[in-house]
Order: sequence, then structure tokens, then C-alpha cells
Amino acid sequence: MNIMVIGGGGREHAIIQKLKEDPRAEKIYALPGNGGMAGDAECVSIAATDIPGIVEFAKSHAVNFAVVAPDDPLVLGAVDALNEAGIPCFGPRKNAAIIEGSKAFAKNLMKKYGIPTAAYEVFDQLDEALAYVAACPLPTVVKADGLALGKGVLICETREAAREAVLSMMESRRFGESGTRVVIEEFLTGPEVSVLAFTDGEAVVPMTSSMDHKRALDGDKGLNTGGMGTVAPNPCYTAGMAERCMEEIFLPTIRAMKTEGRPFQGCLYFGLMLTANGPKVIEYNCRFGDPETQVVLPLLESSLLEVMLAVAEGRLAETEVRFSGKASCCVIMASRGYPEHYEKGFAITLPETGENERIYIAGAAQKDGQLVTNGGRVLGAVAVAESLPAAVQGAYALADKIHFDNAYCRRDIGRRALEAMGGTN
Repeated sequence: MNIMVIGGGGREHAIIQKLKEDPRAEKIYALPGNGGMAGDAECVSIAATDIPGIVEFAKSHAVNFAVVAPDDPLVLGAVDALNEAGIPCFGPRKNAAIIEGSKAFAKNLMKKYGIPTAAYEVFDQLDEALAYVAACPLPTVVKADGLALGKGVLICETREAAREAVLSMMESRRFGESGTRVVIEEFLTGPEVSVLAFTDGEAVVPMTSSMDHKRALDGDKGLNTGGMGTVAPNPCYTAGMAERCMEEIFLPTIRAMKTEGRPFQGCLYFGLMLTANGPKVIEYNCRFGDPETQVVLPLLESSLLEVMLAVAEGRLAETEVRFSGKASCCVIMASRGYPEHYEKGFAITLPETGENERIYIAGAAQKDGQLVTNGGRVLGAVAVAESLPAAVQGAYALADKIHFDNAYCRRDIGRRALEAMGGTN
């Protein structure tokens, strides 16, 4: 099979490496890919948002199956366009991808169908939003309605911070058109859990749970990022909690989308908060999370290609999806200054990896035959082990062998998880 993976980050690198394990994957193209993927796929310099270019490439290169991984092309309708050209795809169609494309849509869906989430209000008018944050309970959470690279969520401890958040989104357009509408919601407390789930619109198969670390700095301080590291499984997510989430959140969401005439096929990401009043949805994503994918897919023992084909063909219920009982940890190595200003172009030195180690490249390019930094999040150092403490130790041991100027990583990835287990790292 000729397979095309849309996207160019660490998540796509992890997907490509897993797809390669299936002997049916003869040729894999990455559009656009990045300089660190060249050994695993043929990178083609077509932007992930260039839908006509992607369709034309698929037709001219006899692509048998496409995986649309990032949010932007999904929300723009890449799957619709590819399907219309006769290319089977893994990923939701445009009318289902709105579950991530509009936070207001997602919140209103949950309210309509009784899916537990934080109390919220939606605002299109600046003066109304400012009046609301002048009197709402604190802390509060201000979210840009549209896509914002995982950075459009601001937790505000004070009225001034909430006011600044609203102004930055609605007046200064910090996140462009994504912030013309804002969702302001109650601040929830409790352990956070990320659960990615395969679904063909009927059956739902959750993957191994994970714990993301969004803040840029140790101790969960600093700005929100696209994710500085992950561990899997999440020790806070017990078997009982998983059963409860399936009945109260996962299945109701899939049924709601179907009822709305927006059947969801692909990977649906559930960002959950385990509150004192039960699990609640913080957010949905219409695709694999990044960097959750980098810790979850190494634990998948079944063929990813077969599972993706089953999702696209509506036969997930009869397809085996098996995960190992092991643990994994991903430490993101970033350019110092991320998620704000940082320099690019520094040479990257990578070590040889062992059987239980992986390096997924995200923000890198080839320059004069040398891999160089080309983004904020440069790569993910991943280790798989029999236990979570060993996986965390292994990921940091691997990260410490990787070198580039201005490299930065958090040194506490997995600490909260280990503390929940009764240990520290």
C-alpha cells in the first residue's frame, strides 16, 4: 500500500514509525514531514493546509490510504476532499472535526446531551465578556473558541489577568480569528487525564491513558505550550474510572455526534478532569494528541494500519486493538524561549537508540546534510519500560544524550504521576 500521512511533527513521526511495522505499508509519504523523518518516510514539501495540493499528490502518486493527523486540515475539510477523490482516510470529516474547531460547539453539545463538563458562558461581544469576568468566580478559564496550537487556554487567578486574557484574544487578536469568540468557564480541580480513543462512529476503543504536562516550566509554571512531555498510563485513571468515563462521556459523545448528523470516525481525544464530583470533559480534540501519541503508540501491540483501516471501513467492533501492560515516558526537548521567542538553526546530535527507546523528531530541518533545529518543540525522547519509574528514568537518560544549542526540557515530567503512585522521580 502507498500511504500518505499529513503533518510534520513528532506525532506524525510516531504514527509513521508505527505504520511501518505493518508489511502492507510499502511506501509512506509525509506531507510536509520534517528533516528528521527522512529515514522513515519520503517527505514532500506540500503544506498540511494545502488541501488541493494534497489531493492532487494523492491522485498522481496512487495513494491507497491517507492519515490526516493535525487539527487544521481536518477542520478545513481535508478528509472530505480526499474522500471525494476516492482516497480512503483515517480522520473525521469537516462537520465532525468542529468538535475541536469550535469550543463553543463542543460545550453546547455537552450541555445538550448531559455530558459532564465545567459550567461556562460564550461571548461574541467584548464588552459583555469584560462585564462577565468583572464578577465571575476566581480562578476562571478563558479560552479562544477556535484553534490556537494548544495555547489558546489561559487560567486566570485575578480579575486583572482575566480582563487581560479577554482583551488579548478579542481586541488584540493574539490568536487571530480564533479569539473573536471566547468561552469563559469555571476552573476545575483534580487530576488531569488524556484519553485517545479510536472510533468508527459506532464503536469506541480507548487507548492507554496518559498524563500531559502543558506548562513550559518545572512545577507546572510558565505559559501553556503544545505539551512538554507525557507519561502513560496515567495512575489516576483506574479501571473503575475508565468504566465510568465510557458510560458517562465516551459513548454519549459518539452517540451525540451521530444524532447531530456529524458521525465521528478517527481518533477522538478526551481531555478529562477527575473532580470530586466525578470525571468532566475539559476539551475534545478531533485527532491524536501531541505529545500523547508519542507515549501511547509505542504501547500498541496490534497493527496501527489495520486499526485505522477498520475505523475508516466501519468495522472497529470486530477488530482486535491490544496494548501492552508496560509504561512509557516522553520528554520534549525544546528551544529555550519556547513558546514565545527562540532561535533556530542549531545542529542536533542524536545517539543510537535501544530497543525500548525512540526519538520522535518534531521541529527540525536538514541543512547541508546536518539535522538542525527548526521549531519550538524540537523532539521527544521516549522510553518504554516495565514500570513507570523505569520509563521516566529511561526517557531522561536518553534525553541527556541528545545535544543542540539552547536545548531546554522540563526536569519533572512524570513527577505528579509518580507521586500519585506513592513515589518520586
